[in-house]
Amino acid sequence: MTAERPLILAIDTATPCCSVALTEGCLRDGRVMAALTLCGTVTHSRRLLTTVDWLLAEMAIGWPEIDGVAVSIGPGSFTGLRIGMATAKGFVYAAEKPLLGVSTLAALAAGCSSSKMICAVLDARKKEVYSAFFRQDGLGAVRQVSNISVMHPEHLAERIQEPVYMVGDAVAVYGNLWQAILGEAFESAPAQMHVPMAASLGLLAAEQLLAGQTLDAASAT
Repeated sequence: MTAERPLILAIDTATPCCSVALTEGCLRDGRVMAALTLCGTVTHSRRLLTTVDWLLAEMAIGWPEIDGVAVSIGPGSFTGLRIGMATAKGFVYAAEKPLLGVSTLAALAAGCSSSKMICAVLDARKKEVYSAFFRQDGLGAVRQVSNISVMHPEHLAERIQEPVYMVGDAVAVYGNLWQAILGEAFESAPAQMHVPMAASLGLLAAEQLLAGQTLDAASAT
């Protein structure tokens, strides 16, 4: 790996799906070397370590080659995020690698390509959603343009005053509601994009690593 194309091991356990990836380089010009996403009822604690071990073995990549470990820092399931962070910190301490944290919503939005406002949404349970807005800049990068919020889905729709491209697992729950309120202004990403992917997380994390934006493993939660 070159200094400008870091090799990142990325982990996302913010939702019921467990996603692991190896990426090289940044979002704009990088590549996904390998990725695996598992959705089901098996808990993250039972499959995360074996998934990472399998991915590294299949790619014949050892820890000396990896430049950083990236993990989702939420929003999302408290238990899932805690398992992901604990696992990532274990790798970081054992292999002496930098720790990188990426928003789950940013990873969702990073996989989108749209001239519309992008709204990444995750089901927060209790009839609420996590959300943040993003725009694609002139170079194709997706940039966050709002803070992360948690609110009722109806209130989120009231905030939207222009055509919007929505992505995330909350679309499966509240998409019909948003369609009814927003009409033609509402567009949903394809179903396969509603699951946070570790691949996008890894490519975003590489940008952080190059900018020196790492987490303190001792205090990260």
